[in-house]
Amino acid sequence: MATNYTLALELVGVTAGYDRSEILRDVSLSVRSSSVLGLLGRNGAGKTTCIRAIAGMIRLSRGDIRIFGESVAALPVEEVIRRGIAVVPQGRRIFSLLTVKENLAVVQPACPPYAGQQWSLARVVDLFPRLGERLGQRAGTLSGGEQQMLAIGRALMASPRVLLMDEPSEGLSPQMIAEVARIIGQLRDNGLSILLVEQNSRLALSVADNVALLSNGEVVFAGTAVQLTDDPHLMEAYLGLHAAASGT
Repeated sequence: MATNYTLALELVGVTAGYDRSEILRDVSLSVRSSSVLGLLGRNGAGKTTCIRAIAGMIRLSRGDIRIFGESVAALPVEEVIRRGIAVVPQGRRIFSLLTVKENLAVVQPACPPYAGQQWSLARVVDLFPRLGERLGQRAGTLSGGEQQMLAIGRALMASPRVLLMDEPSEGLSPQMIAEVARIIGQLRDNGLSILLVEQNSRLALSVADNVALLSNGEVVFAGTAVQLTDDPHLMEAYLGLHAAASGT
């Protein structure tokens, strides 16, 4: 595999959906190695469908998906995972009756570690000290923020090359949202490539190197976060934000 490939993740002309309904139409976007791409758009724009297509959960009608230059569009979910994809799902989906440690231990690395991205229980606890204090506690008794930490830690235990994060700030307090932003930046700085799907545009724009804007299953903008925030028409029309209120 081409581990030094500049683009960690590419979608090329992807059309996909459910049954006969096309949700994504000719979507092309890319995540550069060791960077964060924020995928933004209103509810129903197709953001979660995009994650499901990348992870192999739905089949493509047309187009291609590549991980470090290797096509994975026709592979089943387990094979996509082996190529280095991990997902932090919307709603966390932790195993509430298992302990924190058991939640982390249930995930085994699906692929060889790449570019120093080998994760262990010790490394996850170092990133999330609060989880280290609660290893024997049932996951369902954690706070919402702690459960989100656990969901991220569980995904990292697969030692991914590309991390897909679906609405990681959902239901969190402002303090925890700031913590999630800090963690995303730290992971990126440590060499992980991240696709961040967020309804919280302010969070995404604060951490993303580049952004792609979806509307009705189509990419209507791709560029840097600064370029998007400098375009008040796009900010208001597709995100409902005024540029002055974006927080960037």
